[in-house]
Amino acid sequence: MSIQEVSAEQLAELFHQYHQALGPDFGCTSHSAPESWDHVSQQERNRMVAAARVAILEVASTTTEPEDPRRYFAKPGAAEWGC
Repeated sequence: MSIQEVSAEQLAELFHQYHQALGPDFGCTSHSAPESWDHVSQQERNRMVAAARVAILEVASTTTEPEDPRRYFAKPGAAEWGC
């Protein structure tokens, strides 16, 4: 699966799920029981989806391979010469 195939909604929900699951491992005790995605307020969901969308755009823009500046030139020995 490529980054273009991941929706912002999927990423936000997965991030929330892992954030909740890993909280106790890092000493986070603010929630006694993890809050499921279905119980997150719509405003908070929208914020997480927007953050995921920006993160996906940034990852996609930084992982594209740079264009080869020599792409318009013939390979050595392949150029046609003539007048």
